[in-house]
Amino acid sequence: MPNFSAKDVMDLRGRTGCGMMDCKKALTECDGDVEKAIDYLREKGLAKAAKKQSRIAAEGLVGSYICSKCGTGAIVEVNCETDFVANTPEFKEMVTGIAQQIVRGNPADVEALLAEKYLDTDQTVSEVITEKTAKIGEKISIRRFARYECGENGFVDSYIHMGGKVGVLVKAEVPEVNDTVKEVLHDVALQIAAASPVAPEYVTRDQVNPEHLQHETMILAEQARNEGKPEKIIEKMVQGRINKFYQEVCLVEQVFVKDGETPVGKMIESKVPGMKIAEFTRYKMGDGLEKKVSDLAAEVAEQIGKK
Repeated sequence: MPNFSAKDVMDLRGRTGCGMMDCKKALTECDGDVEKAIDYLREKGLAKAAKKQSRIAAEGLVGSYICSKCGTGAIVEVNCETDFVANTPEFKEMVTGIAQQIVRGNPADVEALLAEKYLDTDQTVSEVITEKTAKIGEKISIRRFARYECGENGFVDSYIHMGGKVGVLVKAEVPEVNDTVKEVLHDVALQIAAASPVAPEYVTRDQVNPEHLQHETMILAEQARNEGKPEKIIEKMVQGRINKFYQEVCLVEQVFVKDGETPVGKMIESKVPGMKIAEFTRYKMGDGLEKKVSDLAAEVAEQIGKK
């Protein structure tokens, strides 16, 4: 009997884009460890990159709110059980209201947010959600949120992509706020939301997690060895590929989606000299959450059972 399940194969398949039997073999070779199996597939050149989370499965919306007076912004993911409910005006209005409450109350975490009074009512956020749950007939939960204040020289913007499937909140340090700054920062938010196949994780190279970089270096070195490259040139090859890695995960080094040529950092500098991206948050609705996908599970289980 294999020491992994059909769910493990689905997870690996969704995160790497590899074929079912390649995923099964990788899990077999790695004793059912999904993370090690991802590395195995990458080392063999079968997976170019691996998503951080499993396939999107939960329903809900990512919403945002920017205060027109103070400029503080918030982004929040609220989950429900069906796409039908997520697309109702009532649910959308509630998500925006929760984002507005995050701007107002500055809660430390979801638990603190649930205990706050909801906007100008006497109900707590938790009571509002309970009431909506009873009315709609589906479980509703706040999963995560982020909040950015402008500060003295800051400007905050958001971009909601694909009707709430992806949302971005981004903050920049700017010399002054004008129409050009607003346009450029909105383009940057769009870039973060729409970047494909790899969404940015950092603003600049110096922000890359050392453990992430070390892990990527090890994977790239093993890839080169599996390609039969001699050890004396592997180091140079890896350095070249690490530069490409930076271009994928660092926002300012990504190619600007609107022209397909210019790095984002150069686009910003050419239009708003002195503008710097301070931080950003990108939520993809349902990342890491799962719901039942019966047909695919049955297909995978059938494949695993084959000799």
